[in-house]
Amino acid sequence: MDYRVLDFGAKADGVTNDAAAIQKAIDTCSQAGGGRVILEGGKEFYSSSIILKEHVDLHLERGAVLKAHSDIDTYFRPNAGQRDDGVDRVGTPVTLKPSYSFIYAKDADDIAISGAGAIDGNAYAFVKQVSPYYVTGDFYPRPTLIYVEHCNHISFTGVIMRNAPFWTLHPAGCDDVLISQIRILNDLNVANSDGIDPDHSTNVRILGCHVTCADDCICLKSSSGNMEYGPTRNVVISGCTLVSTSAALKIGTEGTGDFENVVVDNCVISNTNRGISIQIRDGGNVRNVSFSNIIIDTRRFADCWWGCAEPITISTHDRDENTKSGHISGIRFSNITCDSENGVFLSGSDGNHIEDVLFEKVSVTVRAKSKWPRGMYDLRPGYGQKIEEIKTAGFYMRRADDVVLRNCRVRFEGDKLEDFGEALYAQDCRNLSMEGFLGKAAQPGFEDIKIV
Repeated sequence: MDYRVLDFGAKADGVTNDAAAIQKAIDTCSQAGGGRVILEGGKEFYSSSIILKEHVDLHLERGAVLKAHSDIDTYFRPNAGQRDDGVDRVGTPVTLKPSYSFIYAKDADDIAISGAGAIDGNAYAFVKQVSPYYVTGDFYPRPTLIYVEHCNHISFTGVIMRNAPFWTLHPAGCDDVLISQIRILNDLNVANSDGIDPDHSTNVRILGCHVTCADDCICLKSSSGNMEYGPTRNVVISGCTLVSTSAALKIGTEGTGDFENVVVDNCVISNTNRGISIQIRDGGNVRNVSFSNIIIDTRRFADCWWGCAEPITISTHDRDENTKSGHISGIRFSNITCDSENGVFLSGSDGNHIEDVLFEKVSVTVRAKSKWPRGMYDLRPGYGQKIEEIKTAGFYMRRADDVVLRNCRVRFEGDKLEDFGEALYAQDCRNLSMEGFLGKAAQPGFEDIKIV
């Protein structure tokens, strides 16, 4: 059955707060056993936070806009309360759960957001320009656009999500999550406006989506705030086009729990600061991950963004003195084409080497593209980690064991080669295997392949 929010008193004039009318339609629909709550096309619904309920499909007709209210005091706070010390609990997705959410659901199975309309996070009501290269807010965290927790058999299809002031779509502790053919269109300078962040969730499919955002486009999380749930496991990402000022595809940095069984294929990454990143700083482990048939185009952005244009980076380093990073093993890359300002980068830790990595038919073309300095690798964040000045290699690996390069190729192009070095550099890597590797050093004085 359909429930049209105009019938529940919504004004849809872009000025009146329609939250009460939208919520009444959602509640009525759920209490009746479920159906569609429809936001009519061609109208703008200005709204404070709303809470989705089980068996409800929030459907935005083409041309409908659900715009977030600019007053943070009207937002739902899923984790408001007092700590034992009497301090108001304002968490972050890194340490606790999100503090503010525009669209929220918990323990609500069989929910959906669908249609061809737009959900607008009204980002510039919560952020300000702090440098020529990014904006941020006076408080942290800003509202998550959509946060759903412990909801199973859920779908997000077709809709446009735009102008998020913080993370855009954050399913946490959810099972059987379908995210299909959505568009996330965030400003490329709004810090922390991640696209899709599955967190402690299982059986997740992200299919045919286009994501443009600052920070990470698709980032698998296993945050400390949701540790009552299990690992992030059984994830398929396919057919996506991604643009980011940080990482396009990422596992971590919030990795307190484990990540297992992830398949990524048939994606195109363009004009991005970092392509694929597995970045472990907490105690969670990563195992059984496959990337295939991916085109990666990276370029350096300002150093306020993590990354130095690495097309692929895998690293495990302790977050701080009291946090030991997890182990990374069983990673596969096949049929990957990279056109980048930097090379592939692997960096394990003493006593915690990366293990069992296969590169097969990975082609890396390195050339100068931007105005920013080159010859750098970014290890941020982490205890004592920073941007390191090292001549760029096509493949740079240290403290990584049982790495296989099969039919891989490195080329350096252009006339700005002073920051580039070896085709392959390996340090403290046991059982390195190369089959059909092609590559020459960028300039005289460097070996084509250097193993130390």
